[in-house]
Amino acid sequence: MKPLNHQLAKLPTTIFTVMSALATEHGAINLGQGFPDTEGPAHLVEAASAALRDGRNQYAPLTGLPELREAVARSNARFYALDVDPVREVVVTSGATEGLASSLAALLNPGDEVVVIEPAYDTYLPMIRLLGAVPRLVRLTPPEWSLPREALSAAFGPRTKAIILNSPMNPTGKVFTLEELQFIAELVERHDAYALCDEVYEHLTFGARHIPLMTLPGMRDRCIRVGSAGKSFSMTGWKVGYLTAPAQLAAVIAKAHQNLAFSTAPNLQRAVATGLDQDTAYFDTLSSDMKLRRDILASGLRALGFGVLPCDGTYFLTADIRGTGSLADPLETDLEWSRRLSVEAGVTVIPVSAFYDESGEGAPRHLVRFAFCKQPVILQEALTRLEAWLGQG
Repeated sequence: MKPLNHQLAKLPTTIFTVMSALATEHGAINLGQGFPDTEGPAHLVEAASAALRDGRNQYAPLTGLPELREAVARSNARFYALDVDPVREVVVTSGATEGLASSLAALLNPGDEVVVIEPAYDTYLPMIRLLGAVPRLVRLTPPEWSLPREALSAAFGPRTKAIILNSPMNPTGKVFTLEELQFIAELVERHDAYALCDEVYEHLTFGARHIPLMTLPGMRDRCIRVGSAGKSFSMTGWKVGYLTAPAQLAAVIAKAHQNLAFSTAPNLQRAVATGLDQDTAYFDTLSSDMKLRRDILASGLRALGFGVLPCDGTYFLTADIRGTGSLADPLETDLEWSRRLSVEAGVTVIPVSAFYDESGEGAPRHLVRFAFCKQPVILQEALTRLEAWLGQG
């Protein structure tokens, strides 16, 4: 039979599926996949439920319900002083991942180059390659995840169409500084490129200030800002994303969106609009609660000998496993160690090497990612299991 799409056919099963299946099989605490283990705000669930019963359950408008697009515009103004036209500059998508895919489809032609910063969220590279474009990879340097400016400059060239900027960054927890953003903005402008800004963790920062690249001089007409209701309201299953982009970009993104999903569940859109209009205190509490959980896990891991890397945002903490004495041998990889951890200790994590291009060389093999978006009692139980497994109990 004729072969199928070679890009998709050769993709392995996502590491999140693999590790979550191991967690289920062995009764492990799943600190791998990044989803909260409690529901989001009850009044948003009630708003979504009420909206199901109000007789408006047919197709939503292509670019989203007016009330949600207006709420996105208000949120941009409130948090970042961005003046956004809700009619021409906002597109609602079926999750942030679909928003990223629609944005890349709108931006890229075959042969275009896209700068991607590693470690990178695992859907970026497949999406770029499916469109016939070419990723140019630049690696951050652990443990501080410093930006290699010379390498980043070298990655830009005459065929560069865009850079994907993920801040706050999964899996590192890095929040890019103003100085780093200014350096990136200068490269984007110099090379007449665009920036696709994955900002789904915008409200989950811990002491560091999230600054959208779009707010910097010269960037307003070059940036696409991607937000996520799933992350901002702890409802990851809702899959409601929203894009802010200049009108000329938003119009083409909407054409990609209409061919991928067309529209998103109208009741969820109305609930998300309610969520975006909540008092700022809600978002402050969201981040402070998550910071508490980060600190519980970070403190416990350090006490067990893990090297804990900086984390200023997201759901995720990266840890160096070498100081624990738990490696089976010096050549054991992070993936092998992570599999063994699920089976033997009953705790599931994600190997950080999964966030690097598998065709590349030299990715770290001693780092794992813990998701701390869980109840404190669950994090404590995971630490207790780790302590027993390491023989320190």
